[in-house]
Amino acid sequence: MRHASGKTLRRSIIFPRPSPHRDGTLPKWRKPRRKFWYFCRECRLDTLGDGPLSEVHEVAAAASPHRDADRAGREQMGVNEREVVVIGGGPAGLMAAEAIADAGHRVSVVERMPSIGRKLMMAGRGGLNLTHSEAGDRFLARYGAAEAFLTPAIAAFTPGDLRDWARGLGEETFVGTSGRVFPCSFKASPLLRAWSRRLTERGVTFRTRTRWTGFAPGGVTVVGPQGEERLAADAVVLALGGASWPRLGSDGSWTAILSAEGVEIAPLRPTNCGFTVPWSDVFRSRFAGEPLKRIAIRFDDRVSIGEAVVTDDGLEGGAIYGLSAPLREAIAAGGPTEIRLDLKPSADAAEIAAALAKGRKGDSLANRLRKAVSLPPVAIGLLREGAGKALPSEPDELARLIKAVPIRVTAARPLDRAISSAGGIALAEVGPDFQLKRLPGVFVCGEMMDWEAPTGGYLLQACFSTGRAAGRGVVRFLGR
Repeated sequence: MRHASGKTLRRSIIFPRPSPHRDGTLPKWRKPRRKFWYFCRECRLDTLGDGPLSEVHEVAAAASPHRDADRAGREQMGVNEREVVVIGGGPAGLMAAEAIADAGHRVSVVERMPSIGRKLMMAGRGGLNLTHSEAGDRFLARYGAAEAFLTPAIAAFTPGDLRDWARGLGEETFVGTSGRVFPCSFKASPLLRAWSRRLTERGVTFRTRTRWTGFAPGGVTVVGPQGEERLAADAVVLALGGASWPRLGSDGSWTAILSAEGVEIAPLRPTNCGFTVPWSDVFRSRFAGEPLKRIAIRFDDRVSIGEAVVTDDGLEGGAIYGLSAPLREAIAAGGPTEIRLDLKPSADAAEIAAALAKGRKGDSLANRLRKAVSLPPVAIGLLREGAGKALPSEPDELARLIKAVPIRVTAARPLDRAISSAGGIALAEVGPDFQLKRLPGVFVCGEMMDWEAPTGGYLLQACFSTGRAAGRGVVRFLGR
């Protein structure tokens, strides 16, 4: 069904059988009733009804006369509605779309994948770590060189604000033992469904399977199922992500378009990624796929505590991801480098040596390590890899090795296998409202910009916060 404007959507809804009362009794059964949800993009009709569209529209208009006003009427009432195109349907882009739609502007989200929120759904496989409960100063320090740039956006939409926002979508959150914040459902799909529904109710439209190809006078050009089109826009938000996980929509192809416009782009590089290690054939064949629980990895003066996984050709996991930025830069500058693995971060060398000295005299060295220090076979294999020869038998020397196993790393994983990417739009190109200085009316948010952060909720928090900041920047721009 369509309204006279030609822009009304009608969706059938069947109301199911009622749930039991609190006392366990069932209400009187009635045949499910079919109703229709109507949303008119032109007059903002948003209601349920079971009659003809004209009747439903008249009832809604009578209840809220402003909804039935045409654009000229809305402008007379002081509602200056504009067209905004958001390129990218990830967390940053959707948050920008919400902020702009809340101000009464019409928003179209362009997404090249068949559905929005693909990377958010991927993050949901690990429980959807939304943010972190760490104190403000320590939290902001996680962004390194970009701390000063990101602080205003995160201060305006804090981790607490993000949790309140999720609660408003029906998703309660909790703080885990590591300080990370997760939805109680441990899933992304309920949050994304509720968010998509809210955006649709506020008039946001989605154009999936559509790729942005550049700028045009008064808008942008895209290529979708209907071929090449020009979309009119009073403002544009770019939220195209970096170049990690290209199969989920972020392929970095936008860099060529913005470079042609004179925008400075730092090369995209992998971060929060694994690293290549030249394991011996024996170690690789026995231990590829084995986890390393509660270890610490040291590089220069940095320490990352967590877990890792031995792969066929290196290391993956949170413990190594936390050092990806300095390791990546060190390898780029000087070639292969060395890290040190502490296999027992909860005990010092003296305690480990004392435990080893108490071992039974007839035990093999492997048994002593397993019984006295509780090292699993993969950790013992790592000791042999690091020693490069027979393991020392003296407790003190062996304890020192356990606390600092030398491992040579030769390369970072390729960009398409990284969790996130560094590089992107130089921060000097971005104004306080996240508007590109060289392209008035074009705003950016999320991973497109040259900042990076460790896993643990910091990435998503900055994407949500910069998306909200860019959206509000658009509102201020359009109200000028």
